[in-house]
Amino acid sequence: MSVQKSHIHQIILAALGILVLILGIMIYLYPTSIFPDSCWGFQVLRAMQMGGGFNMAIKPDPADVAKNSAEFLAWWSPGQYLFPYVFKLLLGINTGKAAAVTVILFSLSGLAGFYLLFKKVGFTPLVAAVSVLVIACQQAFIVPYIFYNGGEILLFGFAGWFLYGCAAIDKPGWKIVVFLILSGWIGFCCKSSFLWVYGAGCVYLWITLSSGQTSFWGWVKKGFWIGIPAVLSLVTIYKFYLSKGGTPASGAGGIKLAWETFSFPLASPILAGFSVDDIVGGLIYHDDAPLLSHFWSVFTVVLTAILSVLLVIRIVRKVPDKKYALMLMVFYAVATLFFGYNFLKQAYISYEARHLRLIGLLIIPGVVYLVGQSSIFYKAAFGFLCMMIAFFSFTYFVPGYLQNKNVNARGTSGLAQMFIDQPSLNYITDLDKKNNNAIFVFTSPDLGLEINHNRFITLNPLDTDSDIEDESYVHRGHAGPLFILLPASYAGKRSDIMLKCFPDYTDFKMDMLSKDYVLYSAK
Repeated sequence: MSVQKSHIHQIILAALGILVLILGIMIYLYPTSIFPDSCWGFQVLRAMQMGGGFNMAIKPDPADVAKNSAEFLAWWSPGQYLFPYVFKLLLGINTGKAAAVTVILFSLSGLAGFYLLFKKVGFTPLVAAVSVLVIACQQAFIVPYIFYNGGEILLFGFAGWFLYGCAAIDKPGWKIVVFLILSGWIGFCCKSSFLWVYGAGCVYLWITLSSGQTSFWGWVKKGFWIGIPAVLSLVTIYKFYLSKGGTPASGAGGIKLAWETFSFPLASPILAGFSVDDIVGGLIYHDDAPLLSHFWSVFTVVLTAILSVLLVIRIVRKVPDKKYALMLMVFYAVATLFFGYNFLKQAYISYEARHLRLIGLLIIPGVVYLVGQSSIFYKAAFGFLCMMIAFFSFTYFVPGYLQNKNVNARGTSGLAQMFIDQPSLNYITDLDKKNNNAIFVFTSPDLGLEINHNRFITLNPLDTDSDIEDESYVHRGHAGPLFILLPASYAGKRSDIMLKCFPDYTDFKMDMLSKDYVLYSAK
């Protein structure tokens, strides 16, 4: 029996590896759709391939569409398109398949990194393996197999290794200097929000290296080993990237203190660790109609915040290895302060549990350990909870994958296009081949990735009764032919508004490409 038990963790890890490979093959054959954030990154990549500078977003100038304007895209980190681009070059594949390879490799890397981390901070191989199994049940783990989400999957693939490095270093020296400089650069390349993780890691390292120091200057001296390479890494990132454009944390809408401001990050162990925010379609931030009213959503957030704090306290008291307890406390505290502050000043960071996913990942082995020390009733309840989470993840994956495979259109990028049908995309692709001085206009950033020979403009979609007051919609001047693709539902007021965004073009011709999409063109 003991021999069989000793192999359980190996069976779990092998099963997870096979699962990732199967899912990977499925999305390699039929690549995923893409999140809007990643679309902007791939637009930058397209501009770079056409001769633009590094990370420059190049598009028709709204003041005169005959010219181009260029802007450094600092809002998102470059890894979301650079890693797939490497696979495009090495394997000679399209963007969709390159994104699939990225998802496969970073999923495997993430599972391996967190498994080794959990063992490093004192958990048995079985607890570590069960923990990564629970992570694989999360809806956040499945999302990249439906939508390529760029930085989210990259950060998952790297974060476990960064934390492993933090846990492995126990004395000052050249290793910590190299580790902090390189990990700062690599982590930021994966996702810009890694910076709060980096800061928490530096705090954790400072505390662990300074343990046993009784004098103030002893702590200061240890801090130099961390502070100098960290500052060097951050200054480089700021100088060569962040200072060149706006970021989500750079804007603010004024101070607003609400119940969810600090309770949302406090609730992250449960909201992110057990897919609560994902399953309900977003408690505070949501694209579709909310499952709960605002009152009950806030009530749920506050309640889960209280339960999360109690859970963290329980874990910290019970886990035998204090290295894990310290790591959990430091990262939980830094996350609460960082996101609470940004929510307070209304920075452009949405109330989504995905931003706090790392806390949801860190809490898992502590919960698994507590359950392992409990009675059969709690073990059965926890097992049932995990099966329910896996069920919701499965029901999220199947229709999404079938939609990508059988319904969504595909063009030269290989990505599944949600906001156009195949006949319309074929028509647009043909127009792109026949023209070399045209401008295409879309209301979704992913469609521009199918344009290979001309320029394009992406405008934000309009609500049913919208009037445009934002001057950024208006594009003056005249260049080559103009093609505006709109959903058929825009017919009437919204289509008129869109056409007026190009005041120097007249005599628009309308072509019904399909029952769902209309093309307006003018020469």
